[in-house]
Amino acid sequence: MANNRLDIIIFGATGFAGKHIVKKAAHICKEQKIKFGIAGRRKEALDAVLKEFASDIENVPIILADIKDEESLKKMTEQARILISCCGPFRFYGEPVIKACIATRTHYVDITGEEEFMEKMQLEYNEAAKEAGIYVVSACGFDCVPIDLGIIFTQQQFGGEVNDVEVYMSISSTATDNKNSYLNYGTWETAIYSLAHAYEQRELHEKLYPTKLPEFTPKLKPRGLGLVHRSDVSEGWSVRFPSADRPLALRTQRFLYDKYKERPAQVEVYATFKSFIAILMLSITGMFLSIMTRMACGRNTLLKYPSFFSFGFISHENPNMETLKLTHFSITFKARGWTEKLATPTDKHTNPPNKEVITKVTGDSPSYGGTSIMVILSAITILNESDKIPDNGGVLTPGAAFGKTSLIEQMNKHNINFEVISSIVK
Repeated sequence: MANNRLDIIIFGATGFAGKHIVKKAAHICKEQKIKFGIAGRRKEALDAVLKEFASDIENVPIILADIKDEESLKKMTEQARILISCCGPFRFYGEPVIKACIATRTHYVDITGEEEFMEKMQLEYNEAAKEAGIYVVSACGFDCVPIDLGIIFTQQQFGGEVNDVEVYMSISSTATDNKNSYLNYGTWETAIYSLAHAYEQRELHEKLYPTKLPEFTPKLKPRGLGLVHRSDVSEGWSVRFPSADRPLALRTQRFLYDKYKERPAQVEVYATFKSFIAILMLSITGMFLSIMTRMACGRNTLLKYPSFFSFGFISHENPNMETLKLTHFSITFKARGWTEKLATPTDKHTNPPNKEVITKVTGDSPSYGGTSIMVILSAITILNESDKIPDNGGVLTPGAAFGKTSLIEQMNKHNINFEVISSIVK
């Protein structure tokens, strides 16, 4: 890559997530002497973002680029060593940016949690990214860094061989005003289209992984009679969480098996709520949305009235930044396995699991503040530690890309805390 390139360009800097990323970049990049620029369609809006969020940084370049203009994307990406993309929904706007990055040999990270988009990009562009010598790493925000790297951290701390990991995620807020929304409209739009196209996922996954993994035992089964259960590691009622976290974590585990011949952990992901009523509302809403998103008129209605259908959590108005600062996340990992690691991943243990390790990842403002820190540090890790990332290029998950780097250590320094809670040998 040319030496005169900017270290980082943030594309989509005028969006709600983009503004948060610019704000965090102004501090982190200044601290680490990293040169960044911002990009989008309208210069006036980009000027306003710099004035509001990076006024203490001199000479931040502004690059004009439009997702519908291929040449403008290439002109943008050829000016960066790595591009941070904030332009979603990525099923509509992600692929042209990745193609431009491959054409100009520019590393790429984004903040999507769109499972179909990520698997499609791996299927179609992994070899091209390798040939270009660049890394394409999606889901470098709250979707799905804490869980994916949390599982990697747990495996590294286990001191043996992990059979399975149960993940319990909870979100809390100390805000006194509950009238504000917590997620912006773009997140809602992404979720609606992801639900509408969920049926495509199985076929795509089978193309990506035509050979199935061997069966590993004992088999991890979902908990709970029906939908709900209580766990000894999470306070409240827990239910399986249909996010991109589990499928992405399983892709990482598959990578570890294929690349390093390591036994892949079985994974289940749950969300925990204090109130059983909240679980009931979530279940009813989920069923209702899955039905409505199958029809164009249903999707249009959902997109038109997000506040009504999300019980006020999402609206056309942006969330209040002060409210977001008072939102916290806690993710607990319960891993079971053996003190002894066998010679090959397919060797069978003759005794039942005899070790349990519990770890935790915690932080603040997960959707935007935490996401901004995670994606910026992910980009910086590619810049500084590419020798620790496998394959000299390719489309990778965060766990596959960053498992052997210092990213977890860097996140700890920015108050996204990874810690071991307990370790028990039975």
